[in-house]
Amino acid sequence: DWATTLRVGPLKMDVGVAALVQWGSTPWIARQLHGHTLPTRLGQVRLAWDEASQQLQLHCQPCTLRSSSWGGEPIRLQDARMTVRRNATELRGTLQSGAVTATWHGTLRPTGITLHIAVPSTPVANGYALFASAIPEVATAQIDGTFALKATLELPSKQLRVQPRLDGMAVSGLGTEAWAQAQSQCSRGLPAVMVRAHVRNDSLLAHAVLAAEDQRFYEHPGYDLVEMSKALRSNQAEDATLRGASTLSQQVAKLLVTGGVRSPVRKLRELLYAVEMEQTLGKARILQLYLSHAPWGATVCGAQAAAHTYFGKRADQLTAAQAVWLAAMLHNPALEAQRWKARGNINLERAQWVAAGLRPLRRAERTQLLADLAVMGPTERTASHLAALSKQ
Repeated sequence: DWATTLRVGPLKMDVGVAALVQWGSTPWIARQLHGHTLPTRLGQVRLAWDEASQQLQLHCQPCTLRSSSWGGEPIRLQDARMTVRRNATELRGTLQSGAVTATWHGTLRPTGITLHIAVPSTPVANGYALFASAIPEVATAQIDGTFALKATLELPSKQLRVQPRLDGMAVSGLGTEAWAQAQSQCSRGLPAVMVRAHVRNDSLLAHAVLAAEDQRFYEHPGYDLVEMSKALRSNQAEDATLRGASTLSQQVAKLLVTGGVRSPVRKLRELLYAVEMEQTLGKARILQLYLSHAPWGATVCGAQAAAHTYFGKRADQLTAAQAVWLAAMLHNPALEAQRWKARGNINLERAQWVAAGLRPLRRAERTQLLADLAVMGPTERTASHLAALSKQ
């Protein structure tokens, strides 16, 4: 059965959660709980019983939510309220924080409960307002559009399935139009011919980067809800944040503004910049910004620097296998550089996956590419660079 441990003074006892919920939502017991505060993982929760509606009210202020599926940083809400009304084993109620309200319902079982949660169409700005103290852009950005959400939460396993929807989201006021003239510092120290060279958006490396990092780049508006949902499911299955869902546009925001600390708040900030830059810069410039700023190891950034460091070439001179090799490093550049140093290659399975997504290639070309990847090893230049890294 689904159980939890209750502490009453020095005593501890295991209690079935289903029975506990039934007791707590029974009117004569709920009246006794009125006005009491309980310590929980969310924070201090104050209980109240509303006689008119026959429902239990829970109020958390502030409220902290944690999950390994979205990283180590918690989500903090200044205020969150929940109502619970029970009819036999049927539970239903509302969840509210700020101007965002959801309804929920579920059937209580001895082994757990499945909660069905729905957020109706709500202004995106109202959602961002919940995190205004942690997202400075909320004070200056004009945020339009609506969002809605359907979710299913399994307890006690904490498995969460989410179906988000965004309609008409638009952002202005962040100044991303200035990035049209942004210059990368990643090419400093390279031969002059490489500094002047332009990495074309139709180059093998650009195509390989899209295959590795954002296969729907030319189809989405700066965010990919399908990939976000897949990443959440995958990370929950592993109980860790192993898979991201950032588009190239969101990664540019990370490289230029938000930095590398993994958190839901950082993702929300990146979404604002990504949506705006899709309008102010367009796909071609966003791809250029990524290629010129992307990290390719502890001391390497930018496509030209990566091509020069690892293969002694300009980016436009890379073979298909070399382009795929570099693109396959991007999911974890520092780790792949260390793997290359230790083993003489990077994650071959990852490289093969990137090769499978590389477009456009004829069947014979793809077959040759996969064969080339299988026998690739470090060049003399690569070995020298990786050896230097080990001394730092």
